[in-house]
Amino acid sequence: MRITAVTCVKNEGPFLLEWIAFNRLLGVTDFLIYSNDCTDGTDRLLDALRAYGVTHLPNPAKGRNYQMEALKHAAKQELVTGADWVWVADVDEFLNIHVGDHTIPALIEACGDPQAISVTFQFFANDGVRDFADAPVIGQFTGSHNPDLWCAETAIEVKTLTRCDFPLHYFGAHRPFFRDKLDKARRPRWTDASGRGVPHKFLVAANPRRIRKFPAAGARRFATLNHYALRSLDSYLVKNDRGDVNREGRAFDDTYWRERNDPAWEDRSILRYLPDLDTALAEMKDGPLGALHDECVRLHRARLAELMAQESYSRMYAHLRDLPALPPGEAELMADLGLVA
Repeated sequence: MRITAVTCVKNEGPFLLEWIAFNRLLGVTDFLIYSNDCTDGTDRLLDALRAYGVTHLPNPAKGRNYQMEALKHAAKQELVTGADWVWVADVDEFLNIHVGDHTIPALIEACGDPQAISVTFQFFANDGVRDFADAPVIGQFTGSHNPDLWCAETAIEVKTLTRCDFPLHYFGAHRPFFRDKLDKARRPRWTDASGRGVPHKFLVAANPRRIRKFPAAGARRFATLNHYALRSLDSYLVKNDRGDVNREGRAFDDTYWRERNDPAWEDRSILRYLPDLDTALAEMKDGPLGALHDECVRLHRARLAELMAQESYSRMYAHLRDLPALPPGEAELMADLGLVA
């Protein structure tokens, strides 16, 4: 089975080898990776990964809609058109499969071989980790929100595996789309990660507020999408810099951090992959790839030091460090009730 993973990256160098090795354990055979404006060695590392099924292209975006323009380009590439399945995901997202041999083919079989499988996110918290460590992310963070409930929302976002015969109009970052006027008989068979048919309004993209999410309860019997959006506090600062290079003088919004830094639930199930992942990473780093990875790590740490020398980023670090590990509204509610957060 030929499975192609498609992603876009900017300054993800320290985390690339883990993500590629992990997805290879799942059965991914090819990677189509777009990069834009990298300053941490990500592009050089990607160029050296061809032996591991990686095709690296510069992002074709001419405006600021980097991901959507890259996905539009990817849909026409042979790595995608010639694949049996396509997996669109980010480098901080890990598909945690609970059935069979814990691979994508096992997930497909468990779901009854549909034309698309949408897997629900589970957002993993920072777990109080301040320092960046050059070690697998999946082994560092085990705390998350209640998987059925996120910030009082019962509907949670998904990412989607898409089979080659899906009647594709275009790929979205979270799900593929077919044409509005597609005959009902040609609509794809589409399941969640429990093998259940997805809700009708999700299927036909009829509800703008639920166009990329549906109720999480009962949706993860066969797989979960572990999302490590925060990682360490050090790396979160570098991530912020990557997304906004003009922060000086701007007010910082901590909502993204607070929403995802909820460690109320412990989930260690993905650690089943760690022994094989460690072996794969040791093999990959035994040679030129190791030196390129180490350079990405060095530049990541160097950028962190530069940011921490700026007053706005040092304030951001202290602010996030001192926030309670509670979702928005919960600390305020506890205070109203006279409880200590």
